[in-house]
Amino acid sequence: MVDYEVTISTSFLDDAGTSDNVFIKLVGFDGESEHTKLEGGSSFARGAVSRFTVSCPASIGKLFQIQLYKQPLPEFPEDSKWLPTKVVVKSPEGDTYKFPICRWINDCELASFTEERVDIKSTVECEVNERNWGEISPPDDRYSWHDPEEEIPHHIKAECFEELPDTDKFSFIKTAQFAYTLGTGLLEIKLKRLSNSKETWADIDDIKGVFCSKQTDISAYVQKHWKEDAFFGYQYLNGVNPMLIRRCSALPENFPVTDRKVSLSLTDEMQKGNIFLCDYKSLDGLEPNTIDEKKQYLMAPLVLLHKTPDDRLMPIAIQLKQTPAANHPIFYPTDSEYDWLTAKIFVRGADFNEHQLNVHLLPEVFAVSLLRNVPEGHPLYELLEHHTRYTLHINYLARDKLISEDGIIKQIAASGGDGMKELLKRSTASLTYSSLCIHEDIAERGLEDVPNFHYRDDGLKLWDIIHRFVKGMLSFYYRTDTMVQSDPLVQRWILDIFEHGFLSNAGTRIPQSFTTVDELVKFVTMVIFTCSAQHSAVNSGQFDYGGWMPNAPTTLRRAPPTTKGTTNEDKMLKTLPDQGTTAEGMAAMWLLSRPSKYAVFLGQYDDDHFKREIPRQLLKAFKGELQVLSAQIKIRNKNLEVPYTYLDPDVVENSLSL
Repeated sequence: MVDYEVTISTSFLDDAGTSDNVFIKLVGFDGESEHTKLEGGSSFARGAVSRFTVSCPASIGKLFQIQLYKQPLPEFPEDSKWLPTKVVVKSPEGDTYKFPICRWINDCELASFTEERVDIKSTVECEVNERNWGEISPPDDRYSWHDPEEEIPHHIKAECFEELPDTDKFSFIKTAQFAYTLGTGLLEIKLKRLSNSKETWADIDDIKGVFCSKQTDISAYVQKHWKEDAFFGYQYLNGVNPMLIRRCSALPENFPVTDRKVSLSLTDEMQKGNIFLCDYKSLDGLEPNTIDEKKQYLMAPLVLLHKTPDDRLMPIAIQLKQTPAANHPIFYPTDSEYDWLTAKIFVRGADFNEHQLNVHLLPEVFAVSLLRNVPEGHPLYELLEHHTRYTLHINYLARDKLISEDGIIKQIAASGGDGMKELLKRSTASLTYSSLCIHEDIAERGLEDVPNFHYRDDGLKLWDIIHRFVKGMLSFYYRTDTMVQSDPLVQRWILDIFEHGFLSNAGTRIPQSFTTVDELVKFVTMVIFTCSAQHSAVNSGQFDYGGWMPNAPTTLRRAPPTTKGTTNEDKMLKTLPDQGTTAEGMAAMWLLSRPSKYAVFLGQYDDDHFKREIPRQLLKAFKGELQVLSAQIKIRNKNLEVPYTYLDPDVVENSLSL
């Protein structure tokens, strides 16, 4: 008999430990051990490092794999998962083998892990007589696709929350913190007796009393400056929806603005690149929601903006419907105070609804396809695992609590109900690969040289940093284009994304397969950017810019004015959401943008996550570049009246987990 010394380390994360029994099997080139029971108890408690002996009749040669299996104990039914970080095995020959783990292991799950120095693909091929990855790893049936009736990206098939795999759910402590955040927000508005109030605001300043204890520096700034045209224009660059604005080289036929009305030569200014357009055509014709048995109003505006000589972006014309007509005039800054302000309020309401439903769909597609098609130990899995963490959990909550038939959007938003479904379909139909790649998106919208565009500046730098990291990592594993072409798991991953995320629409230009390393690098960069940086840019500032309701009304209760000169403060207040809808909407935005105490930020991987020295060095360089960018952003922000923080790597989470 020969003995192998086995050391198992358990993570310090909350809920990482287990009291269950664990079994281990050692696999070598000359044989393998039996599945050996390792007693549980405190051996696998949170933070524990425990040693065991595994005996074999003879040496099994150099080790290249271990298998772990957790057996549930009937007296601890809630103890359903365990998070080891690494296993170290010392052989009787004196050799030491290290197996990085850093993943949750569920009850009755047989999980295999490869030694860190082993070439993953060649070893597996050797073990199974040169069969390929696809033969080794059929799609994981825990991650089946649900095909909605609407033509929108598919999501994981789960009839109830309990059907989600345990490894993809929040930890106990994160769940508790999420519930506490929700509870405190709702408690505050209930204590103020606002949640069920259908009363109209008597005075605009009364809104200051809602969530006043949760005000941020930026929400306080918005409260003071929301009426100003310069701030209205600024939000198209650095607010929560910087994705709509584009340079205008010719006025749309359905937007008949004249030089006389704006006191500009529009032809000259367009030639200079100083005219910009925001077109909410995706909202045109949507059936507005009904809230408390009252029809709501949702416009599909066109907004024209002018870059002034002092580099401010100023609105110069607003048309609230797509089709020009005498009974819905074009509004100008020269109109009466409340005509112009009300027009801007309708635009801000449209912006809330256009933006709100587009945040979460694609990251779940990337996550499900990865978890379904790519096994642990594969380079692509190692690279993307941290960028899909908790995405399935948060998206299930979004479908159940946010966009369901009785969800919060239905209760507070003009686009709730049938309009929401149609808007999701239109959003999916308009998706393109280039719109997801920030360099191409900025160029297509003609925004390369717009001043004070911090989303663009920080986003381009962050994309480039991620791209260098991804290129280094994937080029290490895929030395030739042929290696990419011959990896069936990577090809299966992208085809699933094309079919289930982009509904097999070739017009999106999403690849259906990869033929070069560069194609794979670009797509993986886009996935990481979308799941981390882009989500932060469009999500984290929701309460900053929506914490003052008139700047982001979720719905509007009266039709816009059909004749100029008839609007006053009283009519404006009756147009805004009532007190209860205001409070519920602000509570939702506070929850959706509330940073978690247990967030994992961009570039933070477990110490033993990558198995080889070169990937570890690439990760170190990645972290260094992120730190430099973070410092540059912080220095820049000191000189800004409104700091732009949403793409600071220090606040960008690795994955979509909120």
